[in-house]
Amino acid sequence: MILKVRRNDKSLWHNQTMQPPIIIDIEASGFGKHGYPIEVGFICDNAQTWCALIKPQLHWQYWDKNAEHIHHISREILEVHGKPAREIAQILNVKLRGKTVYSDGWAHDFVWMAQLFDSAQLVPTFKLEDLRKTLNIHQEACWHEIKNQVITDLKAQRHRASIDAKVLQMTWLKTREMATVIS
Repeated sequence: MILKVRRNDKSLWHNQTMQPPIIIDIEASGFGKHGYPIEVGFICDNAQTWCALIKPQLHWQYWDKNAEHIHHISREILEVHGKPAREIAQILNVKLRGKTVYSDGWAHDFVWMAQLFDSAQLVPTFKLEDLRKTLNIHQEACWHEIKNQVITDLKAQRHRASIDAKVLQMTWLKTREMATVIS
């Protein structure tokens, strides 16, 4: 089952000059060289979200219980509800074709995205960049405080890919709005 969330929280999208970046997030089996992607989710610049669980490839065996404790996705859930890497990569290519998407954990997400596309024997049709490239000095200064506020406001208790992407995008919007007032 591909999980799709289509809630349009457009309260911060009222200002057309404040076009938010597309944010992508990846949950993984664990950190380190043996970790692999287990869930991918993103939020578009119009607040549409998409998320999917990834069925582990046969050679993806590493499992970190500490990571599971954070994202609450068991390997058994992935085996039952995950979609094949190729299917997920194809969907990402269609939905994100020609776009630049941003990640707050670029170093990890880049590796996990490469693993996903390598397993699918496909090449991404989109570009993955570090979210920090989009931040100005004012946004950086208040980022963590505002992010914690957004998490509280959204009651974002699950640590899942599309929710994390939404938190990041809303944090970006609020920090940009604050930076605009300061300038």
